[in-house]
Amino acid sequence: MPQPDNLGSFFSENKTLLKEYLETRMEIYRLQSLRIFSKSAGYFAWIIISLFLVLLLMFFGGMAIGFWFSNLLHSNVKGFGLVTILILVVFILLIVFRKSLFVDPVTRSIIQRSREEED
Repeated sequence: MPQPDNLGSFFSENKTLLKEYLETRMEIYRLQSLRIFSKSAGYFAWIIISLFLVLLLMFFGGMAIGFWFSNLLHSNVKGFGLVTILILVVFILLIVFRKSLFVDPVTRSIIQRSREEED
């Protein structure tokens, strides 16, 4: 390849190579963003399904425990009231410890996955 006289002639000689390089880089960025989006959508769907199943578990588990306490205490009001208090205590504990139980692990997971994708 002959030595170009100036920068303009270099770009004119290598215009097609530069264009192909830019198109390839844009395609790489598009595919990377598509991969990130599809993984995020998969995790979002998994979270929605998991939350729905946890809700069902809480509902039917609460009903079963409520009837069990009602049988022990011989009162539906006392049995289901006790279950309501237990669920409220669990909810308050989740609120108090939300950072250590949810926020920090999710942040660490996101950082770890972004490092894995860079490698």
